[in-house]
Amino acid sequence: MGKLVDHAVSKFTDSGYNCCQAVICACCEEYGVKELDAFKMTEGFGAGMGGLGDTCGAVTGLFMALSLANTAGDMEKPKETKMDTYKKIRTAAAEFKKKHESLYCREIPKEKGAQPLPSCIKCVRDAAETAEKMLEEMKAEK
Repeated sequence: MGKLVDHAVSKFTDSGYNCCQAVICACCEEYGVKELDAFKMTEGFGAGMGGLGDTCGAVTGLFMALSLANTAGDMEKPKETKMDTYKKIRTAAAEFKKKHESLYCREIPKEKGAQPLPSCIKCVRDAAETAEKMLEEMKAEK
């Protein structure tokens, strides 16, 4: 595992961050975002969006990390990188779905065990691995 993956898994298992917080907060320093701000903004995104079982929070954190890294950040030209970012999101979603059968928390096969669930730890790990891989590729492209 790489540094980002280790950092995300530790935040989830040791610090009690939710799955989304763990993935995006592991990326904050690299992209100049205050971890506290990301932590606050994503508090409700765990367990499939506030416990609703919808889109996996780890996946949402992955999407946020890719968006953060890929955006031109130009509010005057908001469409400049949007389609490329959407393409990267679809690629990441497909990679995650291959490993977990779904993007939806309620549909991802769960493993029994103590909290946090082993299956959720795997989601955080896999989302962070995908982020790490794709972020490195994006750096190499620039």
